Amino acid sequence: MHREISPYGYKNGFCDGIPIGLGYFSVSFGFGITAVNEGLWLLEAVLISMTNLTSAGQVAGVGVIVAAGGLIEMILTQLVINLRYSLMGITLTQRLDTRCTFPHRLLMSFGLTDEIFAVSSAKPYPVGPRYFYGLMCAPYIGWAAGTLFGAWAGNLLPMDIRNAMGIMIYAMFVAIIIPPMKKNRGVLLVVALASLISCCMYYIPLLSGISSGFAIIISACLAAVVMALLCPVKDDAADTSEGEVLRDED
Repeated sequence: MHREISPYGYKNGFCDGIPIGLGYFSVSFGFGITAVNEGLWLLEAVLISMTNLTSAGQVAGVGVIVAAGGLIEMILTQLVINLRYSLMGITLTQRLDTRCTFPHRLLMSFGLTDEIFAVSSAKPYPVGPRYFYGLMCAPYIGWAAGTLFGAWAGNLLPMDIRNAMGIMIYAMFVAIIIPPMKKNRGVLLVVALASLISCCMYYIPLLSGISSGFAIIISACLAAVVMALLCPVKDDAADTSEGEVLRDED
């Protein structure tokens, strides 16, 4: 694809990012409540959201912090949870125009999330740095502001209400995995197996001593490996080539 200069500017990106920012505000509100419920200060919760932009990674990271986990545990936990962003980044590089130099890409990678990737990848023309910075802006503000208000509300609301609202972010995770579970039996089995392994590591006395961070790593990796062996994803290119060979033989 010829990478001409992107026709999209900062304003286009900011307008496209407003719906994402509104969604992030509600989700990070739940993260703010969860963080203060776990014992973090308001400023600590906000700084986490301002220096990170990963809902699942932040929730898992707070769990590691509360459990007094080590640095290696934190690194491995974030690597497993956020590895998909590397694949998104590689794919997105094919959609960037010639102005996206290496320094721009480093800064843009900070704001790369599932929703931002989906919006920028759907554009019919290449994406430039100005558009991407605009697209990042509203989600970043919404994520940080939602955490601030959630943490502030968590310090004021009664404990019962805080506990009830703290499950908002977990409800989002469930909402994310249910649609692909309905469409793909392999995804359903992976989720079920990972949940089973996680429960075993929590309730079996011999395994219950494993910290939450390593429990996430083990559950996710083991379930993924097992299901990759039992239910591998077929390669469309290989299927196409095989079909062409059979037609040629006929």
